[in-house]
Amino acid sequence: MIPKKKEKISFRFSTEESGILYVQIPRTNLLERLSIKYLGQPAHHEVKLDELGSFVIQLCDGSYPVHVIEDRITEHFGCKAAPIRERLIAFLSILEANDWIEWREP
Repeated sequence: MIPKKKEKISFRFSTEESGILYVQIPRTNLLERLSIKYLGQPAHHEVKLDELGSFVIQLCDGSYPVHVIEDRITEHFGCKAAPIRERLIAFLSILEANDWIEWREP
């Protein structure tokens, strides 16, 4: 399967830390929209990812199957990311549960 980041999700690079991303999640329900309009609340939530999560989410562009992402993690992080497969599956499950990615067939 091939993970692809949903269009509604964007991210920005940290200016303080190299290789770190902030995922920007739009605030879209009625109460959130009202708080944005009338209370000056931000239009999105930001979630800071660690180095591994930042690396993985950039590869979730619909081009790479999970096994290729696993290989790229191994090449980039080596044993520092071990156990790679288990961590990758857990992270992708979290992304899916939060509705940040969708799955495509190869």
